[in-house]
Amino acid sequence: MASPRIVLFGATGYTGDLTARELVRRGLRPLLAARSAERVAALADELGGLEHAVADVGDPASVAALVARGDVLVSTVGPFLRWGDPAVEAAIAAGAHYLDSTGEGPFIRRVFEEFGPRAEAAGCALLTAMGYDWVPGNLAGALALREAGGEARRVELGYFMSGVASANGMSGGTRASAAGALIEPTYTFRDGRIVTERGGRRVRSFDLGDGRTGPGISIGSSEQFALPRLEAQLWDVDTYLGWFGPASRPLQAFSLGTEIVTKVPGVRAGIAALAGRFVSGSTGGPDAEARSGTRSVILARACDAAGRELCTVRLEGPNGYDLTAAFLAWGAETAAAGGLRGVGALGPVDGFGLDELEAAAASYELVRVA
Repeated sequence: MASPRIVLFGATGYTGDLTARELVRRGLRPLLAARSAERVAALADELGGLEHAVADVGDPASVAALVARGDVLVSTVGPFLRWGDPAVEAAIAAGAHYLDSTGEGPFIRRVFEEFGPRAEAAGCALLTAMGYDWVPGNLAGALALREAGGEARRVELGYFMSGVASANGMSGGTRASAAGALIEPTYTFRDGRIVTERGGRRVRSFDLGDGRTGPGISIGSSEQFALPRLEAQLWDVDTYLGWFGPASRPLQAFSLGTEIVTKVPGVRAGIAALAGRFVSGSTGGPDAEARSGTRSVILARACDAAGRELCTVRLEGPNGYDLTAAFLAWGAETAAAGGLRGVGALGPVDGFGLDELEAAAASYELVRVA
């Protein structure tokens, strides 16, 4: 029987290129796939004569042809709400394991609720959002739950950046995903179940240390699906994105306005079309020097039934794009080596194990700090 292959779909995009280089750095030889024959061939040659193929979401059969049973398909083709389905469908049809780089809550929800049962029946695993969005929060939340010793009923997670951060530090794919998220309903985990709500419905402040606090706006993530699997007594799980600082409250107000106007027939489609005109997909992102100027800060706060804080876990590490490439490469290698702990839609902790995930994060300098 042939050894499982790692297939990277979207290899010539910004995140795909970073992931391809990290896979090769780890001593792996993935098959690279993208829609441009010229670009994927050039990247494959640059990285040591790797296998490569042409595949395009507009031709789902070309994506399906990439994988066979037992292979690992890594997709970095976003925005995933627009272009993500063919890769998931291909993995399930073939019985291949699947990882992706999405941070889009609505797509994550589809993977867990719609695709997950089909993958379980097919005997393969789906690990969506296996990057900076949202592996660090899953890790921090799981560590907080373990430290709380079963008393936790609520977990709040905050994602922040330190250093120089601006829109110029985001890739085209990130901007496109963010634009889509503004006009789509999201969700949270409330009273023991997933509930639909608008993005940015809540703003919470987190202690960033040195007397500083930072606001974050609520957003749907994989933590709302994955963390309750680790502690059956959890009531609430909320994730907050703290990239926006003083703009958090205005963004909350904009979210409310968007929710109202998109209830008018035709308005949602109009906003989506407008976003598509001005926010393209993979148009490149920050170079290594720019990425080195930012750091990731992730906080998890666990509380008991009375709202008393039981513990806070703080993780700090590299820029989010570097972490995304790192987690995708490590996850793909581990999955190909038989290191997954289940099938269906999995979170990073129930998929790989908490100790294993913590060790992998530490190897990339994402560590817990006081």
